[in-house]
Amino acid sequence: MDSFAAKGVIFSVLVLLLLANIQCEAYLSPKFYDGTCPKALSTIRSSIRRAVSRERRMAASLIRLHFHDCFVQGCDGSVLLDATSSFQSEKTAPANRNSVRGFEVIEAAKREVEKICPGVVSCADILSVAARDASVAVGGPTWQVKLGRRDSTTASFSLAQTDLPSPFASLSDLISKFAAKGLSAREMVALSGSHTIGQAQCFVFRNRIYSNGTDIDAGFASTRRRQCPAANGVGDSKLAPLDLVTPNSFDNNYFKNLMRKKGLLISDQVLFSGGSTDSIVSEYSKNPRTFLSDFASAMVKMGDIEPLTGQNGIIRKICSAVNYK
Repeated sequence: MDSFAAKGVIFSVLVLLLLANIQCEAYLSPKFYDGTCPKALSTIRSSIRRAVSRERRMAASLIRLHFHDCFVQGCDGSVLLDATSSFQSEKTAPANRNSVRGFEVIEAAKREVEKICPGVVSCADILSVAARDASVAVGGPTWQVKLGRRDSTTASFSLAQTDLPSPFASLSDLISKFAAKGLSAREMVALSGSHTIGQAQCFVFRNRIYSNGTDIDAGFASTRRRQCPAANGVGDSKLAPLDLVTPNSFDNNYFKNLMRKKGLLISDQVLFSGGSTDSIVSEYSKNPRTFLSDFASAMVKMGDIEPLTGQNGIIRKICSAVNYK
């Protein structure tokens, strides 16, 4: 073998080794902490169960917090960061301000994990596990959470403004937003099914209940108006359940509501409004097992959005701040 060919072989081997190393570093696994913090998952689960038992609504808040994290620069815990002199917090972006919640629950779980395994488990992973445990706590599905994410050292206020779906979004906009994150229209509908639990503030559904449109049940609109005045700025923060029928149980009633024109948000009802997702809503309304299975699969896939792994990112000591020595 001449020297040129030998160099070519050596280069090819080096490339393969580099690719193997990259793949290893980027690999998420449910067993990631089995050797380094074997009690991490049970510790998180106990902490989340306590939080949801104190306030049932917290389950929806934690699932939403995970979603808002993953849709902005990936599942890296950036939504948990407070502002610094070098970046704005995602918490103050319009889609999050006075809306996303559960930060103190994640911090509490982090403190418990730090007691047994300091500096090992990331906030991004704790948030991912918390979303799963919150679902289970209210009768929703479980799934294997892949682990090994690391925490970001920065947040993106600007991406939180542009990448998070709006409660006023059209169907095409929702499909586009989710597609940008590698999620299909079916996965978008399944993930929207998390609105079977939780509540929304008056200001995000006011336009819908006072629209007198053909896509909303008149009786439903009338009921919602009792707690949500027509005037902007009046009662803006008053809450209403996203699912009026079983607001604290993770089931498929959300989809049944949509078929009866009783979706609370504009972005809910567009899923069943004569468009391309009508058949999916209909299927989920009739087959709860299919919905729960699809929701679990979509949550796993969402958790794979642009994680920081290997030597990228850090393991924060507290979730709201970057580590400083």
